[in-house]
Amino acid sequence: MEAAAASTEIWVLGWSVVLLIVHILVQALSLDLAGDLSVKYLLGPRDEQRTTKSIMAGRLLRSLNNMLETYPAFIALALALAVTGKTGGLGAAGAVTWILARLVFTFFYVAGIPILRTAAWFVSIIGLVLMVLRLML
Repeated sequence: MEAAAASTEIWVLGWSVVLLIVHILVQALSLDLAGDLSVKYLLGPRDEQRTTKSIMAGRLLRSLNNMLETYPAFIALALALAVTGKTGGLGAAGAVTWILARLVFTFFYVAGIPILRTAAWFVSIIGLVLMVLRLML
């Protein structure tokens, strides 16, 4: 029995997990490399709240938190499109738009580029809207 090829939406969903893992690892490593937080603290339960003085580590954390705000919607939309058989077209374009905009957003956020960062965020939202439109139409 031959397996069906994965849709663009599912392919992007897989790559979004890679993006998330890389983002988490880079953000976690930045805390250690910044030197503000000890390895003992980072490996412990982190019961007391500490912050890093590193601008880069702070930006990586805020960028990760921003991604996690819209990531559940992306996952739900990608899976809903696949389950309903409505993959392709606007849904695929939206998924690709979302992940590319998230990559650009992360770069701009970490680099400290404010206006382009916001534009990239807005483009990622447009990607989600395209996916919603495909699901609803």
